[in-house]
Amino acid sequence: MAGRGHDVHVVVPASSRRHGTGFEDYGGQRVTVHRLPSYRWPPHDWLRFVLPWRARTHCTRILDLVKPDVVHFQSAVVIGRAVAIEAERRGIRLIGTNHLMIENVIEHTLLPNALRPLLARLWWADARKTLLRASAVTTPTRRAAEFLMEVGGLENVLAISCGIRVGDYTAGFGEKPERRVLFVGRVTGEKHIDVLLQAMTRLGDIGARLDVAGGGDLLKHLEHQARSLGLANRATFHGYVSDEELRRLYTESSVFAMPSIAELQSIATMEAMASGLPVVAANAMALPHLVHNGENGYLFEPGDADDLANRLRQVLTMPLSERNELGRESLRLVQMHDIDRTLELFERLYRGEPASAVARDSVNEQDRSLDGAPRTGTIQLPRRDDESGTGAQRDPHS
Repeated sequence: MAGRGHDVHVVVPASSRRHGTGFEDYGGQRVTVHRLPSYRWPPHDWLRFVLPWRARTHCTRILDLVKPDVVHFQSAVVIGRAVAIEAERRGIRLIGTNHLMIENVIEHTLLPNALRPLLARLWWADARKTLLRASAVTTPTRRAAEFLMEVGGLENVLAISCGIRVGDYTAGFGEKPERRVLFVGRVTGEKHIDVLLQAMTRLGDIGARLDVAGGGDLLKHLEHQARSLGLANRATFHGYVSDEELRRLYTESSVFAMPSIAELQSIATMEAMASGLPVVAANAMALPHLVHNGENGYLFEPGDADDLANRLRQVLTMPLSERNELGRESLRLVQMHDIDRTLELFERLYRGEPASAVARDSVNEQDRSLDGAPRTGTIQLPRRDDESGTGAQRDPHS
């Protein structure tokens, strides 16, 4: 958004004890970041939070200082809840997006299993109150939107992709020197990387290797598990990697595996698709919207290591021409997730266009024309006149 000429302010918990407001550079763009005083959540390896009873005070100060045209919150808890309440009081246009699945963090609450369903119900009830304040509510995929409407009791949730810069990735359709399976993401419980490790034990006869890129609280545990399963020489845990190293891993891999069961979209899967990779993914949450079974990869029964191994073997042992056909379909399907399309849709919401109008152009991975090709086209963005009535254009606006 900053690259498109907007004055962007981001409000987040401080990543350490140091807090305050300053400029930060992301992707070559400078944005203003308000880092609020925060505290580390001990059961998690990096999660930090703002005290709920202080969040509204912080948001009040920032809103009165910035006087934004629109507020876009990314989750409905703590900062999201606080800024939504204060923005509504000031008559500021409010857009809400849900990126958070309580299932992704509930294991870090230390609550016994018997109480976790109760926590989930309370969380969604509280989130619903915040999301209802917004003029429009979005989430990354149609499956996630349906889930949010069912569980959160909301209506007309828009599916707008998180988006990636498709051109940043390079497809490698030539013969690969090794059969390499790649996983990218947080190394945490909900990703079910242990299932992927178990599947890899069934693929030793074809010399398949596994690369795991990403860090998280289970990194050491899974490294130990890999050794105990006899994968010490066939599984590499890279930890956090640079963008350049990540793109190289995508290009050099043969297939991407995503065993997670709680994906609202999966940026990593889209990056793999933009790299021309076939994908083998769990048939859970939003992954079936990205992986069309038999077209750009295969779905497997969540948690079933044998089924995952069979699907990986199918991709790794097929002729190169067939594997490339899957990869090229990945590359075609991911085009509708290009970041510029996403930004255009959000700009329309920011400028006051009704959600019902934006919905007609929002991402729906299964919305195809009769000939089976994804709908394409350029979205023309309306420009908004200044409220003063002078007719002066008001771009950029915060």
